[in-house]
Amino acid sequence: QVQLVESGGGSVQTGDSLRLSCAASGRTFRNNYMGWFRQAPGKEREFVAGINRDGAITTYADSVKGRFTFTRDNANTTAYLQMSSLKPEDTAVYYCAARVSPFSSRSRDDYYYWGQGTQVTVSS
Repeated sequence: QVQLVESGGGSVQTGDSLRLSCAASGRTFRNNYMGWFRQAPGKEREFVAGINRDGAITTYADSVKGRFTFTRDNANTTAYLQMSSLKPEDTAVYYCAARVSPFSSRSRDDYYYWGQGTQVTVSS
């Protein structure tokens, strides 16, 4: 069982940076492939980034590649999404998610555990 709690969202301006945190509880944290997703108003929840168990392998949506960095600290059971050069189109509720499996996936249907989400608003 894994419980996820996101924090770090807020309102910023174009070009600013934010770091989202995802605090996890549960002894299996280090066994889970993790992802960040986001959902803008009127749109479907979309994949943002994924990270494997030891943090060595990450994958990103094309829209955020080069601007966002996903890391994880298994010792402290926390994952982070560093977001830089933010754009208005990054405005969304951001969700941390974890798979039961250690294997990668970009599909939200493959993620079993979800946090409550944190709002990120980028103004121009």
